[in-house]
Amino acid sequence: MQFDDDANLDTSEVKDVRGSRIPGGRATVGGGIAGVIALILGLLFGVGPEQLGLSSGGDEPAASASSVAQVQQSCRTGADANTREDCRIVAVVNSLQDYWRAEYARRGGRYGAASTVMFSRQVPTACGQASSAVGPFYCPGDRQVYLDLGFFDELRTKFGSTGGPFAQAYVVAHEYGHHVQNLMGTLSRAQDGRTGANSNAVKVELQADCYAGVWARHATTTPDDRTGRPLLTRLTDEDIRDGLDAAAAVGDDRIQERFQGRVTPENWTHGSAAQRQQWFYQGYRTGDMAQCNTFR
Repeated sequence: MQFDDDANLDTSEVKDVRGSRIPGGRATVGGGIAGVIALILGLLFGVGPEQLGLSSGGDEPAASASSVAQVQQSCRTGADANTREDCRIVAVVNSLQDYWRAEYARRGGRYGAASTVMFSRQVPTACGQASSAVGPFYCPGDRQVYLDLGFFDELRTKFGSTGGPFAQAYVVAHEYGHHVQNLMGTLSRAQDGRTGANSNAVKVELQADCYAGVWARHATTTPDDRTGRPLLTRLTDEDIRDGLDAAAAVGDDRIQERFQGRVTPENWTHGSAAQRQQWFYQGYRTGDMAQCNTFR
């Protein structure tokens, strides 16, 4: 995975609040994988964390001046994205929004951009206070993606993914898939609160995986708004394998087997490892969001 060294990154699409003091000091805590799944459900379905009984007190330490807005200060070019993890996320966000803007325009529509918020430990959102325990998520209430970069270490150490730069890109692309669903009105289909292998919650997640694959297919050919050249210049078969491996690692069956020792499909909210791989690859193979209809 390689970005154009000379490209200029647009840091306005990413808000860096790592190390910031959170007013009020209330955070959501997952309490293990069951809590993580519950909180993800709550955020997705528009339920505030306090309603789920997952909030706890505790103040964040005040941030030093050097710990805030690192992205705005350090992530200027594609060369920075090729050497720094946080700058890589900026470049991925830029590439994703370049693609979706172009795709919406091609279809005669207008894409409404979404910011990514990088945080540490806890963050206030329109979906309630959230902690790092929730993992990356999209909040439809404020149309922002929230990400603690520490999750990528957990993706390898706790969830068993091989990792790699494109595994990170897949995660971000999946969350932007939810943003596209929100713009199209399909995200609300998951609001019936049901779980299970054939639930709308699973279908929404699989469609977001498919949209991530669609972006990956076009990422190296979509021109950057600022230069007219693709921001992402190289994506290899190994990168795609890393993405597929990450998709499998966060499959409901893998997570349940790892953390509770048994698989209970009636509680699935995101789909099996095989399903998540299948739909990501469906998007990547076809490059067509119309082929991502998981609701059929």
